[in-house]
Amino acid sequence: MSTPTPEISAARRRDIVDALRRGTVPQTGLGLLAVGLDRFETALDEDLATVARGGSAFHALRGEYGAGKTFFARWLAERAKRRGLAVSEVQISETETPLHRLETVYRRLVERLTTATHQPSALRPVIDSWFYALEEEALADGTFADDDEAALAKAVDELLERRLAEVARTTPAFSAALRGYRRAVASGDGAAAEALIAWLAGQRSVAASAKRAAGVRGDLDHFAALGFLQGLLTVLRDCGHPGLLLVLDEVETLQRVRGDVREKSLNALRQLLDEIDAGRFPGLFLVITGTPAFYEGQQGVQRLAPLAQRLATDFTTDPRFDSPRAVQLRLPGFDAESLIELGRRARDVYAGGARHPERLAARVDDGYLAELAQAVTGALGGRVGIAPRLYLRKLVADVLDRVDEFEDFEPRRHYALTVRRGELDEAELNAASSAGDVELELP
Repeated sequence: MSTPTPEISAARRRDIVDALRRGTVPQTGLGLLAVGLDRFETALDEDLATVARGGSAFHALRGEYGAGKTFFARWLAERAKRRGLAVSEVQISETETPLHRLETVYRRLVERLTTATHQPSALRPVIDSWFYALEEEALADGTFADDDEAALAKAVDELLERRLAEVARTTPAFSAALRGYRRAVASGDGAAAEALIAWLAGQRSVAASAKRAAGVRGDLDHFAALGFLQGLLTVLRDCGHPGLLLVLDEVETLQRVRGDVREKSLNALRQLLDEIDAGRFPGLFLVITGTPAFYEGQQGVQRLAPLAQRLATDFTTDPRFDSPRAVQLRLPGFDAESLIELGRRARDVYAGGARHPERLAARVDDGYLAELAQAVTGALGGRVGIAPRLYLRKLVADVLDRVDEFEDFEPRRHYALTVRRGELDEAELNAASSAGDVELELP
C-alpha cells in the first residue's frame, strides 16, 4: 500500500512530473519523492534552527554517482526556504567555477541566489528589501518628519554603517557600493543602479563611471570575496532572511585538475571552513558534495592534511549506525525495495493530475513497478544504486504517459525496456557496458 500523497498544486505537480520525464531533479516538491531521508530530518532541522539563530553549520555530503547527492541538496534547500533562509547551489567545475577562485564562486552564488519568493538572481530584491527595512527603522525613531528626505537619507546611511561595521573593517567597498546604489536609485539613475548591483554581484566589465560615483574601483578579487559574502549575510539577515544555505556541488571535480590548481582549491576550502569555525559567517549553512574517492583518495581531501582532519568521519561501521550529526553524511544509495518505493511515490504524484488515475492504478500496480525496477537495474549491470534517474524517466515518459493517453496500452504487453546510449549519463553508460546478458539498443 502506498502512502497517500499530500495535496499539492497543479503547477507544482506538473513541474515535478516534467522534470522526471526529462531525467532531471525537480526544483520543488522533493519531499514527495524523498525515500530514506527521514533519518536526517531531525539533525538537519536542528542545524537550520542554529543558522536561523545566527550560528553556522557545515556538512560534507558523500555518495557515489547516482546516490542522490543533488536530490538531497535540493530537498534540504526546500526545508531551508520554509524557514525563511535564502539558498544558492553552485556547481564546481574546472573551467566555469574553479574552487580556488573564490571571487568566481561568489559570483555564481549570487547568480543562483533564490528565496521562497524570488527566483535567481534574488540579489536586487534582497537589497531593495534591506533598504526598505532600514528606512522603516529610521522612521520609527521619530526624530524627523516622514517627508524629510534629507534626514531620512542621512539616518539610513548611519544605520547602514552600523550594520556593516564588521564588514567594512576588511571590505569597505561593499558598503560604499551599497551607498552608491541607494543614491542612484533616489536620483533615478537606473543605469548606475544596475551597474552597482552587478558590481556587488561580482560581475566584471562594470561601467567605470558608476564605480567612480560610488567611490569603488577595480573588480572583486579572491581576497575580497569572503568579505562580500559576510556583507551579503548581514543584508539577508536584516531584511528577514536569517541565513543562507550554500551548496557547493560536485567538488570531486578537483581530482581532475592540475596539481597546483588542486592544492589551491583544497586550501580555499580549508580557509572557508576555518572562517566558519571562527564565527565570521553567522547565518551560513555550507554543504559540499563529493564522491567517496574525493574524501578518501590521494587526489582529493587527503592531499591536504589539515582539511582531511576537519572532514574525518568514521565509516567503518554498518551504515545504519551513521550519525546524522557527523561532519560527513553518507548516502548509501538505493536498494531494490527503496527503488520500488520511489516508483510508487512518483506514480502517485503523477496520478494526482492524470486524466485516468484509476487506469494507472490498475495497469501500473506495485508488481509492475517491481518488474520495471528489475529491468532497469539489469540494464545497468545490476547496479541499483545508480538506477533511480533512468528508472523514473522510463516510468513517467514510457509507461505512465502512455497508459494515461491510450486506453488500450497495456505496459506488460506493449512495452519492452530499451536503453539507448544517448539517454545515459557517464555513470549509467559505464554500468550499462558491463551488463553482458542484457539486450540493449545501444547504437
